[in-house]
Amino acid sequence: MASRLTLRIQERFSGLTQGEQKLGRLILEGQDDMLALSATELAEMAGVSKATAARFFRSLGYSDFNEVRTQAREERNRTQPYHFARSAADRGTLGPIAAHLELELTSLTRTFEELNSTRMTAAAKLIAEARQVWVLGVGLEEGLARYARLLLARLRHGVMLLNDGSGSWAEALAMTGPRDVLILLTLDPRPKILKPILAYLHTTRVNIITATDQTYVGRAERFSQVVLPCHVTSLGLGPSHTSMASVTRLLAVAYAEYVGDAALKRMDIVADIHEELDDVD
Repeated sequence: MASRLTLRIQERFSGLTQGEQKLGRLILEGQDDMLALSATELAEMAGVSKATAARFFRSLGYSDFNEVRTQAREERNRTQPYHFARSAADRGTLGPIAAHLELELTSLTRTFEELNSTRMTAAAKLIAEARQVWVLGVGLEEGLARYARLLLARLRHGVMLLNDGSGSWAEALAMTGPRDVLILLTLDPRPKILKPILAYLHTTRVNIITATDQTYVGRAERFSQVVLPCHVTSLGLGPSHTSMASVTRLLAVAYAEYVGDAALKRMDIVADIHEELDDVD
């Protein structure tokens, strides 16, 4: 998919009509395959009218879908994904590196330009007042969840992974309750298990902070107290996790600033234990 098209859809997704969002989601999920179709075929696949499709592309700054495809061809000619390199000389060029860096910087910049400080403060307050903090990431986000758990465990007690890798979802969920907080890190593809987990957490009145991509923000707002949108465009291999990792770290920083000395004292205790155990250089 053309990277500029992806960025435009993600940054303007929340302001699109319901029909336009259906078309935008179809394009984001279908990637390059969608660009081989006509605007009429795209509209039919999304179940929207041709007028909606025309309005959708105009709202993204294009005159029509033909301009989108022209842009896509230009971007393919200028920059190829890593796995398209055919020779040692190709692999040594800076083309893919420069394009990757540009996308990562753009995603980071747009993520933090659009991030409302009020949301971050609200998230920090929820974590500060929580009885227990749970962190959940499934698939590629599991590693990021472990990172988030370690960051927050250095700042407060009672921070645990909801997914500890054992598959014991029921036992973990049985330990959740009112005033707990779940930090959910989720990008496509989302596992089927996520829906019943969220349904259960709703019944136990767990507060949820969700960091996710722009296409999932609307859905996340239905079950979350705070949503932290991230731009995740990449050249390939699925969404980039750079912005989400940075937002996760900022969440820990925001919490530390919110509670002040309590976080510093916790860090000192953790440092003293490390020294006693002699487990780090």
